[in-house]
Amino acid sequence: MEVCYQLPVLPLDRPVPKHVLSRRGAISFSSSSSLFGAPDPRQLSQRRGAISYDSSDQTALYIRMLARLGCGSTSASSAPERRVHRLLSFQRYLHSSRLLRGVPQQIPLHILDEDYTGQARCMLEKVGNWNFDIFLFDRLTNGNSLITLTFHLLNQYGLVELFQLDMVKLWRFLVMVQEDYHSDNPYHNAVHAADVTQAMYCYMREPMLAKSLTSCDILLGLLAAATHDLDHPGVNQPFLIKTDHYLATLYRNTSVLENHHWKSAVGLLRETGLFSHLPAEDSLNMERELGSLILATDISRQNEYLTRFRVHLDQDNLCLSNASHRHFILQMALKCADICNPCRPWELSKQWSEKVTEEFFQQGDIEKKHKLEVSPLCDRQANTVGNIQIGFMTYVAEPLFAEWARFSDTRLSQTMLGHMGLNKASWGGLQQEQTSVTEEAEPSTAGTDAKDPAAARRDSNGPTTAGGTSSKEIPQGSRES
Repeated sequence: MEVCYQLPVLPLDRPVPKHVLSRRGAISFSSSSSLFGAPDPRQLSQRRGAISYDSSDQTALYIRMLARLGCGSTSASSAPERRVHRLLSFQRYLHSSRLLRGVPQQIPLHILDEDYTGQARCMLEKVGNWNFDIFLFDRLTNGNSLITLTFHLLNQYGLVELFQLDMVKLWRFLVMVQEDYHSDNPYHNAVHAADVTQAMYCYMREPMLAKSLTSCDILLGLLAAATHDLDHPGVNQPFLIKTDHYLATLYRNTSVLENHHWKSAVGLLRETGLFSHLPAEDSLNMERELGSLILATDISRQNEYLTRFRVHLDQDNLCLSNASHRHFILQMALKCADICNPCRPWELSKQWSEKVTEEFFQQGDIEKKHKLEVSPLCDRQANTVGNIQIGFMTYVAEPLFAEWARFSDTRLSQTMLGHMGLNKASWGGLQQEQTSVTEEAEPSTAGTDAKDPAAARRDSNGPTTAGGTSSKEIPQGSRES
């Protein structure tokens, strides 16, 4: 008897059902336990994550197992590994007997035409516009922007039919990808992934790329953009290294997060069997190239990639009929898409700036709480959104996008540089206003100090706002009692 699992049709005016979205991520920082200690067993079934700081915690098996299996490895597996038929996270393993997260009711091939609301469909008609508002789109799709956008782009390019992708497997893959982004992260969440995917689409439509990229290039570009920060914990690599997180040991303190994003994406590809119909060698090549793209987003290797890009442009020797050159340009496009927030219109760019800064500050709060050295840019008392953004634009974004404009001197490139210049000036103006307000407040503060030192200390801290001390001190944990 043949059992047919069909994909659920998810109307955009309703959230993804709980049986489909059963967990939110695979790395957690539980506020109910010490930073390095094991989680409370009573709360294990309620945890959103599958990796803790306790290396003996069974919830860490998923990534360790995935790392042991490796990508493209042809060596014989040990007996325990042979018994592992699915690359499941611990939460998925616990619920594998009812693996209906993605088990569907119906999958019409015209799903994109029937299930979009009018406004969301209207936005997708303009998905190639640089002023595409991903925040509005996420609201219109009820938090399913990454699934909806990626599915639409794959379908628009004809990749589903060309690569004979099983619609059930594809949908399950996209649902799993979206749910493995941590919604608690202010910045590194599924909306950021959707924004990067939309930017990647814009870059791949540029004349230099559109006439050169193969269908395989486009598929890899979209999948890499959608998964490039998969299961991001909301803290950076130095934090994982100084807390002796086992992922830092596993990847030898090199591109720790990027390796984790890649291996997590490969895990989902294998779990869903999205490429299982392809020849084994082709599938492994896809996984390796996907990893090469994701690893290129490591910001610590920015100068390495930028220098190589400059050399190619100076020597005018980029040949996009060459597969390795096309792959390199895809890497540069993904790097640009990953940090393109300063190049968006001010209304969008400002929101992203505030979100990424708040994520920095939340990490700093964790470090202070556990008496660790506070990482650069993560101290909310010593930094502002404006000075962080101005520094980032000056030393990271401007050099990258200047070279991209040399490679692709188009209207889009000039628009991005124009927005970045205006946004930098806007942050500079806000910085000056804040400085003036602070200087004007100093005399009154001094007078208050003489009368009531305690009150002055309270006043100097200012009111608690979104940029101030947050009641949610640990991104993946619950509020402390």
